[in-house]
Amino acid sequence: MFAEFPAFAAWRFVDGVDGFEVVYLAPGRLRGHTSAVEDGQPYAVRYEITVDDAWRTRAARVWTDTLTGRREVAVASDGAGHWTVDGDPAPHLDGLLDVDVEASSCTNTLPVHRMALPPGEVTSAPAVYVRALDLAVVRLDQTYCRLDAHRFAYTSEGDFEAVIAYDDAGLVVDYPGIARRFA
Repeated sequence: MFAEFPAFAAWRFVDGVDGFEVVYLAPGRLRGHTSAVEDGQPYAVRYEITVDDAWRTRAARVWTDTLTGRREVAVASDGAGHWTVDGDPAPHLDGLLDVDVEASSCTNTLPVHRMALPPGEVTSAPAVYVRALDLAVVRLDQTYCRLDAHRFAYTSEGDFEAVIAYDDAGLVVDYPGIARRFA
């Protein structure tokens, strides 16, 4: 369904965030970095995400560096929707299959690859959401509706809506209000 990933991809943040993201792609793994300033607060985030053959997130490590210092968090899943955060059971995340790092537009690739949606179909795809500044790990309710081969209508809690464009490999090309790919 999707073309092969390139070795890397890069995005510039747009609108309310000044910064960029670079990700290195390999089968079953995304390894990325972001640096940004948002609402006057600088941060640098590094992440490594592993997925299984069905594109379910199995593990993610996220590191952040902010004015308050460095932090790290590790989340892991059994692939059936049971999670741990730093090795402790996290029942508030039960049933979730994807991870979404706040500072990353690339993590919107995960549910698109996991779901084989025909055009016009809407599906709920709640995710384990890792916040950039404090690395809080929470549930993020979101939906995807495939519009055509390269576009998905996306909604998330807080009334955020966007039509996200993807390339043939299923990587975000344009995430209105968030980021635009330049490499």
